[in-house]
Amino acid sequence: MYTLNKLFDILLFDYNEMSSILLICFCHAIVFAVLILKNSTDEHKKASRWLAAFLFLGAMYLCPFMLGYAGWYDKDPYRAFMFFIPFKQLFLIGPVFFFYVKTLLNGQYKYQKQDVFHFVPALLYLGYSLVIAITDLLVLDAYYFYADEMDKDLSDWYQIAGVVSMLFYLFLSLRYYEKYRSLSLQELSYADEIAYKWLRNFIIAFGVILFFRIVFFFTNPTWWNFGDKFWYYFVFSVLLFYISVSGYSHTIKSAIKVRLSPIDSDDLLVTREDQIEQCSASIPHTEEWGKKIAHLFDVEHLYTNPDLTLTYLADRLQSNRSVVSKVINESYKMNFNDFVNEKRAEAVMKKIEEGAHHQSTLLGIALDCGFNSKTTFNRAFKKHSGLSPQQFVKKTNK
Repeated sequence: MYTLNKLFDILLFDYNEMSSILLICFCHAIVFAVLILKNSTDEHKKASRWLAAFLFLGAMYLCPFMLGYAGWYDKDPYRAFMFFIPFKQLFLIGPVFFFYVKTLLNGQYKYQKQDVFHFVPALLYLGYSLVIAITDLLVLDAYYFYADEMDKDLSDWYQIAGVVSMLFYLFLSLRYYEKYRSLSLQELSYADEIAYKWLRNFIIAFGVILFFRIVFFFTNPTWWNFGDKFWYYFVFSVLLFYISVSGYSHTIKSAIKVRLSPIDSDDLLVTREDQIEQCSASIPHTEEWGKKIAHLFDVEHLYTNPDLTLTYLADRLQSNRSVVSKVINESYKMNFNDFVNEKRAEAVMKKIEEGAHHQSTLLGIALDCGFNSKTTFNRAFKKHSGLSPQQFVKKTNK
């Protein structure tokens, strides 16, 4: 403990309540960023890099406040270090978050030349910071840009522009996730298994961070006077802690190979409805197509394939995905995922009525009928029958 205190004295680190809390959160984010990079699977390597970068940027975001509360703005050369190192990369956080969402939901995503434009504002701000540092430190050897001794990272214009940038990329990320969910429900019978619901919570957490940022900005607009805003930094730290733990745990879980979808970049550029519009406005002989689909499910029991996709069904019908999807939408008034899971639920109900639950567990029956998990089975069964599987068994046994 003596050695640790001595180190803090040398570094001029005032180890008080506020600086120590932020120091713990800073170290936590750095450690989890390293762990995520180390334990990521090959399938999610690109996404893990973006998540680790996001956590690192979050840790850097805390630096001016953590070190400020520790006394670094009060004495040179620490003050100069705080002034000339651009810790708060507000124009970089949004794009990094967005590309994490993109690469996680679409492992086939390939970076394109135009993607570099997302990072132009961050590069311009880095150039701006470099010009200031060279001018004050090397050319003039005196504070010129920093004559007011106000950290440029805390300037109102930069804070406002940074929030606008992050809100924009939050919107893009949410829209991309919604398109992914809509498309997976139309394309896959196992959409719930790759729903990434925790990513939705991640997006919400990022939105909460921005909400509090806006609230604290209006309640105390002098952002450079950071000492009045500790509760905001605390809220930010808690949410960053949640993102770190949640992101790391799901990076570990991704080691379990998922039967991922045929969803690619082109599919996610447009909504499923747009794709359907690209085929003919009306499908001729819809009733005939409906009978063909019914035959495959009711006679050949196609639903027992746990990896069933719309593409496979279209191939069996010698058609294309858009046509088959539209037939299911119009004939059965539901998407492909709900249609298949309803057929599976009906098959489970039939087996229960035949007494199969006396020789096997309900989960065993569900797996035989094509369900991938207990959660999906329970949800689909109750949605179709209005009863839980256990309630249906009791009703059947009466």
